[in-house]
Amino acid sequence: MSVRVRRVHEPPDPDDGLRVLVDRLWPRGLAKDAARVDEWPKELTPSTELRRWYHAGEGSYEEFARRYEAELAAPAVREPLERARAWVREGPVTLLTAVRSPGQSHAAVLARLLER
Repeated sequence: MSVRVRRVHEPPDPDDGLRVLVDRLWPRGLAKDAARVDEWPKELTPSTELRRWYHAGEGSYEEFARRYEAELAAPAVREPLERARAWVREGPVTLLTAVRSPGQSHAAVLARLLER
């Protein structure tokens, strides 16, 4: 299994495999054809409430990660999460996000979860 996390604004890499956008909103200023996004499962993105809470600086990254994992454990997310796990079993997957620090983001939390 191979899951990478990259910024969506970086040029596509031949080793990316399946390119999956994991942001709820389309990245500002990025043309869809330039992004080369293969999948965009909005159900796997953090809720608007959680995203706003974290960006307001009200909590730590660890608390954000815990809350996001709890959201991903909800029954409504089971099918999209299993679909994403199937992608990982089939080959390399690159999770794409517009955040400035992908290693301290929801994408990193999701990557760890998919690699379990």
